[in-house]
Amino acid sequence: MKIIENIVALFVVMVIAFIIIPLPPFFLDFMFITNISLSLIILLTTMYIKGPLEFSIFPSMLLITTLLRLALNISSTRLILSNGGQAGQVIATFGSFVLGGNPIVGFIVFIIIIIVQFIVITKGAERIAEVSARFTLDAMPGKQMSIDADLNSGSITDAEAKQRRKDIQGEAEFYGAMDGATKLVKGDAVASIIIAVVNLIAGSIIGMVQGGMSITEVLSVYSIATVGDGLVSQVPALMISVATAMVVTRAASESNLNEDLKRQLLSQPKVLIIAACAIASLSLIPGTPKFQILLLAVILGGLGITLIRKANVKVEVEEVDQMTQLAEQETSEVDFYRNIDNVYNIIGVEPIEMEFGYSLLPMVAEESSGNFIDRIVIFRKQFAMDMGVVIPTVRLRDNGLINPNQYIIKIKGEEIAKGEVLVGYFLALDPGNNSEPIDGIETIEPAYGIKGKWVTEDQKEMAEVFGYTVIDALSVIITHMTEVIKQHMHELLSRQDINTLLENISKTNPAIVDDVIPNIVSIADFQKILVNLLREGIPIRDLESILETLGDHGTTIKDTDMLTEYVRQRLKRTITRKYTDGNSIKVIALDQEIENIILNSAKKNEHGTYLAIDPQVVQSIVEKVTEQIEKLKEIVDHAIILTSPIVRIYFKRLIEQFMADLTVLSFNEIDTTIQIQVIGMIKLEN
Repeated sequence: MKIIENIVALFVVMVIAFIIIPLPPFFLDFMFITNISLSLIILLTTMYIKGPLEFSIFPSMLLITTLLRLALNISSTRLILSNGGQAGQVIATFGSFVLGGNPIVGFIVFIIIIIVQFIVITKGAERIAEVSARFTLDAMPGKQMSIDADLNSGSITDAEAKQRRKDIQGEAEFYGAMDGATKLVKGDAVASIIIAVVNLIAGSIIGMVQGGMSITEVLSVYSIATVGDGLVSQVPALMISVATAMVVTRAASESNLNEDLKRQLLSQPKVLIIAACAIASLSLIPGTPKFQILLLAVILGGLGITLIRKANVKVEVEEVDQMTQLAEQETSEVDFYRNIDNVYNIIGVEPIEMEFGYSLLPMVAEESSGNFIDRIVIFRKQFAMDMGVVIPTVRLRDNGLINPNQYIIKIKGEEIAKGEVLVGYFLALDPGNNSEPIDGIETIEPAYGIKGKWVTEDQKEMAEVFGYTVIDALSVIITHMTEVIKQHMHELLSRQDINTLLENISKTNPAIVDDVIPNIVSIADFQKILVNLLREGIPIRDLESILETLGDHGTTIKDTDMLTEYVRQRLKRTITRKYTDGNSIKVIALDQEIENIILNSAKKNEHGTYLAIDPQVVQSIVEKVTEQIEKLKEIVDHAIILTSPIVRIYFKRLIEQFMADLTVLSFNEIDTTIQIQVIGMIKLEN
């Protein structure tokens, strides 16, 4: 048992000993045969592996086999020079077979074998290993990031991530070792040439000086020994070189080389038939061996016809199987929906849903790089920190009925927005002051409606130099999706979300929840208040302050709109931070006359408060608001209308029918430390 466990170490020590200890011809023959067998096993192993890592010990095997060949070369040289050219039956047989009675021709053939081994196979394998090692090391950071992205998105487990990292590390170490190990094969080929020259020249001198042989006898004896010794070492070296090239050129696959060749080389039977016709045409040339040519043409043509027939039969079988599966599916589908509970399962709608054309699927698919899903996760985290609410899961689907480059965003089953991007292109947005035009496909940015152009990767750098804002296609989709979600988040806040938020706040302040919900404000009214805040983009992260405000005013006020106004005033620091730039805020004030008209038009009924204003007055107010915004758009990017606290809610309801994104604030919603700059006034009369 101890010998078996240490057999590799004993073998290496024994090989080193061969360099020093003279070996008898019988044992040397046995070791030559062992060397050839070992090289053949390695060559066949490389043909049946699916990937390089399945034979990760190959660099070490390369070292051991090279050392063995050199040791045997030294031992055989010792016998050739000291034993009158006699170094065993293996060397004599190889030498006589190749020489064929003509030493000059045989030696030339031997030299050609060494040149092919050294220049073609060994040099090529060395270069491939060097390039593979460099590319593998360069690709490691990207592969590591891909693993981290898949792990963060939940597509793989921790164990799978560890295994993939281990495989990447092993692959890098393997190609790095192969880059150095191929130098051994190259050195072995050089050493074989030197040893062959030494055997021939030194053996000839020894034979004529010490043995008294004639020049003819010397060339006959020592040429056989030289060529035989060289071939016995070069045949295993050739197999090892081929195995080296096989490993470094072998890409990861689901099957071995034999199966890949059979599947890929014979996948186009028409090619075989065309090749058969081309080869058969060679028989028309006078003097060509017609029998051999026609025989090969018949073999290739018959193989091609056979493969075509098998492919047709396979297609027919697949069509029959497909029809059978469809029939079984229809039958099983009918049986499945006989249960009425299963029908209820298909009538639900997803809160957020995105549909993609088939050209966009590789870009957003989870198995690609996970970048799209990762960015959704990051947006969910950031949105929760900013707004205090968690967006629901975004359901991704493919849709073969839409444009291949198009995507659709749905909220609760209904289409809200759609856009179109070009995979592999970048969107260049002109900031407005650019004077250098660029070539590209004109388009409109879907999220903000800005004019832009789709440019190729080659044009990207030039567009940036000219001052364009360049965005990749995936970022365009993500930006559009996030803006749609922000605008419609108030529609996505469900009763279940409210319960989750209350449970979360109960962990730190259970008293405030128990006092207000549902004793003072019901769950339904609390949801309406939060929806009102989200509709105007007010964060609801400070739930404690919101609940305290409702506890203070909810006992006397039951109108959810008015309660929302009190909550907004409590959250004035949050609102101020959202809309101010530094220590000042630029606003457009509302004239007292308009405020009086709105207050006098407010009517109450059992459903709440509504405005009863003459349509012509409404039109005049809207026109004056639009006029002021257009006049001041060079000063402020986003207009803010400032009103008195009691008028804000009514004016917002009035104007949102025409300008949904217009921000309306009251004096009580701006922190007292902020300077208010009135840059315009909305009046009915100039």
